[in-house]
Amino acid sequence: MAYKKKTTITFFSYPFMKNIVTLILILCISVAVSAQKNDSVNQKKDSISLDKTTVYLKQIDSIHRADSMRRAVLLMQIENLKGSASNQEREALLKKLRESEQADSLKKLAQNQKLEKLKASAKGFPVAPFGDTLFLVYTRVGSFSAKDRAASVTAKIKKLYDDYEFNPDSLTVTEADASAEIIYRDFMVMSVNELEALWFERKPKEIATEYRTLIADAIKSERKSNSILNISLRILAILLILGGIYVVIRLVNRLFKNINEKIKNLKDSALKGIQFRGYQFLDSERELQVILFLTNIVRLLVIALALYIALPLLFSVFPWTRGIAETLISWITTPLKSVFGGLINYLPNLFSIIVIATVTHYVVKFLKFIAGEIESGVLTLPGFYPDWAKPTLNIVKFLVYAFSFIIIFKYLPGSDSPIFQGVSVFVGVLFSLGSSSAIANAVAGLVITYMRPFKVGDRIKIGDITGDVMEKSLLVTRIRTIKNENITIPNSTILAGSTINYTSSANESGLILHSGVTIGYDVPWKQVHELLIKAATATNGIMQDDNHKPFVLQTSLDDFYVAYQINAFTDQSHRMAVIYSELHQNIQDKFNEGGVEILSPHYRAARDGNMVTIPANYLPKDYQAPSFNVSVKNSSDSKKE
Repeated sequence: MAYKKKTTITFFSYPFMKNIVTLILILCISVAVSAQKNDSVNQKKDSISLDKTTVYLKQIDSIHRADSMRRAVLLMQIENLKGSASNQEREALLKKLRESEQADSLKKLAQNQKLEKLKASAKGFPVAPFGDTLFLVYTRVGSFSAKDRAASVTAKIKKLYDDYEFNPDSLTVTEADASAEIIYRDFMVMSVNELEALWFERKPKEIATEYRTLIADAIKSERKSNSILNISLRILAILLILGGIYVVIRLVNRLFKNINEKIKNLKDSALKGIQFRGYQFLDSERELQVILFLTNIVRLLVIALALYIALPLLFSVFPWTRGIAETLISWITTPLKSVFGGLINYLPNLFSIIVIATVTHYVVKFLKFIAGEIESGVLTLPGFYPDWAKPTLNIVKFLVYAFSFIIIFKYLPGSDSPIFQGVSVFVGVLFSLGSSSAIANAVAGLVITYMRPFKVGDRIKIGDITGDVMEKSLLVTRIRTIKNENITIPNSTILAGSTINYTSSANESGLILHSGVTIGYDVPWKQVHELLIKAATATNGIMQDDNHKPFVLQTSLDDFYVAYQINAFTDQSHRMAVIYSELHQNIQDKFNEGGVEILSPHYRAARDGNMVTIPANYLPKDYQAPSFNVSVKNSSDSKKE
C-alpha cells in the first residue's frame, strides 16, 4: 500500500502535472503556428486559382447567354417565315439553327473538359462555423471574393446559433432573378448565383436547398453537443483518458522494472562480456549497464508513444479542438503515407537494381574461376603469365563494378536531384585533387605488374635498398632487408628508377658473385688465378658443375699492382651476404697457404728487414725475418757493403 500511495503522489504532484501541461501547450502552439502558416500559403495560392475560376465561369455564362440569344433570334425568324417565305429560305434557316446547336454542343463539351481540370486543381474556402466543414465556396460575387463569402456565411451561421429563438423551419429558400437565396425571416444567410450553378452543373435552387439543410442540421447538432449533459460526458471522457494514460504509464514502468530485474539476474550466467579476437570490448558489468540503458530508452519511447496517441484523443473530445487532434494525427500518418508510397513507387527500380547486382555477382564469380584456373596453370593463354591472373582479375572486377554502378546510379533514390549531383561533383573534385600521387602510384603498380621485374620472395635491389620482396600492392611494394628492416617503397619511385633482381638470374642461369684483389707484379698471375679458384670452390653455395665453373678476370694493370677479380656462380641468391663473407675468408686462407701476401704494393717495395704479414702457423718453423740491405756510396764512387 505504501508503494502505491507514494507512486500516486508522485504522479499527481505539481512538477509532474506542470510538465504535462507544458508539453500540451507546446504541442498546441506548434500545431497552431504550422496550421496558420499552411493556411496562409494555401489560401494565397487558392485565391489566385479561384479568381481564374470565377473569370472563366463568367466567360462561360456570357457565351451561354449569347448562344441562347442567337438561337432565339433564329427561332423567331423561322416563325415569321411560316406563311410568306419559301421552303428554300426556311430550310436555310433550319440548317443554320442545326449548325449553331452542333457548334454550341461542341463548345459546351470543350468548356466542360476545361472546367473539370479546374475542379481537379482548385480548392474552395470552407464554411465551418463549428469546426467541421459544411460546404466549400468556389466563386466570388461582385467585390466579395470566395474567401470573404465563406467568412461572411460562417459568421451569419454563428449568429443564428446564438439566437435562442432560432427555428430551423423558418430557414427557407427563395428564388430571385438569377440566383437562389437562403433566408431566415428577414435575414439573408447566403445566396447561390448562376456561377456556382455552372460550377456544380446544377440549378441554383437545388444547391441552396442542400445548403439550407446542412446549415439547419449543423446548428441543431451543435446545440445538442453543447448541452450540459454532453459537456459533462466530455469532461468524464477526459478524466477517463487521463486515468488510462496513468494506468498505461504505471504498467509500462512495472513491466520494464521486472525486465530489468531479470536482466540483472543474468549477470553471472548469460552476461559474460563481449570479446572479439581476444579484445575485451565490454566486461559483464559494463554489458549489464549498456543493456539497462537501452531498456530505459525503450521504456521512455513507449511512454512517449502512448502520450502521443492519447493527446489526439484528448483534443478530439471537444469540437473546437478537433483540428488540433487531426493535425497531430497527420504528423504521423502523412510521413507514413509518404514513406510507404515512396517504397511502393520505388519497387520497379529496386527490382532493376537487384537484377543488375545479381548479374554482376555471377559475372565476377565466373571471372574469379577463370583467373584461378590461369593462376594454377590448368588454363594457359599464349603470352599471358600465371602471375598476371590476380592483378588482371582485380582490374576487370573494378571495371565491371564501375560499369554496374553507372547503370544502377540512375535507379538510386534522389540521384536526379541537384543536391545529390552537387555532392557527387564535390566528392569527385576532392578525390581528384587529393589523390594525384595515389593515382600515379596505382598506374605505376599496374605497369610494374605487367613488366614483371620481380615477384614476391625475390631478392632485389632498388637504389641503395637490398632485400626480399614481401608484398606487392597497387600502391606500394614492401621489402625486408637482410637486417630485418621492413621498408615501404612507392611504386612510382620503383618505376622511375632501376631495379636489380638477383633471384631471377640465380634460378635460370646462376647468379655470378664477384670480388676483387690487387697483387703485386712479383707474384705470377697463374698462381693468383689458382689460389682464387681454390678459394671459390671451397665456398659453400658456389656452383661447380662444368657449365658453372669459377673463373678469374684480370681487370687492370696498374702502376704498382695487378687487379684480379674472382667470379663464381650461385643459385642461392638469398645467401649472398653469407657466401661473400665465406668467399673472402677462403681467399685469405688460400693466399696465406700459398705464401702470397695480400698487401699494398707500396709496402712490398720496402720489404727488406721486415716480418711478413702471413700468420705464423702458415710459415716454416725456422723462418726468420730477412736482414736489411744497405749500400753506401762515397765521394770516390766506391761501394761498400
